[in-house]
Amino acid sequence: MTGTGREPVKKIAPRLFTPRLAASNGSAPGFPEPGADQSALFRQLIVPHLDGAYNLARYLTRDPVLSEDIVQDAFVRAFRAFDQFRGASPRAWLFAIVRNCCWTAQSAQKGHLSLVVHDSGISSETGAMLNEPVDPSPTPEEEVIRKTEIDRLTMAIEAMPEPFREAVVLRDIEDLSYAEIAEVTGVPIGTVMSRLSRGRAILAKELLPSARHENIESRSNEK
Repeated sequence: MTGTGREPVKKIAPRLFTPRLAASNGSAPGFPEPGADQSALFRQLIVPHLDGAYNLARYLTRDPVLSEDIVQDAFVRAFRAFDQFRGASPRAWLFAIVRNCCWTAQSAQKGHLSLVVHDSGISSETGAMLNEPVDPSPTPEEEVIRKTEIDRLTMAIEAMPEPFREAVVLRDIEDLSYAEIAEVTGVPIGTVMSRLSRGRAILAKELLPSARHENIESRSNEK
């Protein structure tokens, strides 16, 4: 992060998590074979967001296997409710369903699952670490450094409190607009911005040596 606390996180890797859900023909998991116009439209508008849906579920649940079940359930629900989609943001509409499925899973596995929020302390630039193409021929040293950075980033995001992690993942990793995040989470845009600012600050303290040093000095001075 720079002095403004905005670090291009998406530059680390194109995607932190890789789902194993898409069939070889590119269809989404669990919904009927195409045939009707609605199926074709669903595949055109919703299926391209499969990776993002899994990424969000993976961050929300911190469980890769459960995330695949959640995304499959979310796609089935989305297909069955597709006639209710009114053409705003397909991605935000799908992510809201994924989020609800995560909460349902949390309730079903209470005590075994901690829903702490995908994405993304990460800013639009911060979010950039995850979407830029990887160097096609990195050196072994670069690979080690890159993996270390990814591991640190993943752990830092997963350790954040739920509302802030959710805002960071949706904005900085999945690149949703403030309005889309408000639609997904059901909170006002002002709340979204507040959570995002707080989440970025938390991530900065965790990832930036200077921020950690200042924090330690501040605590020492208080004593």
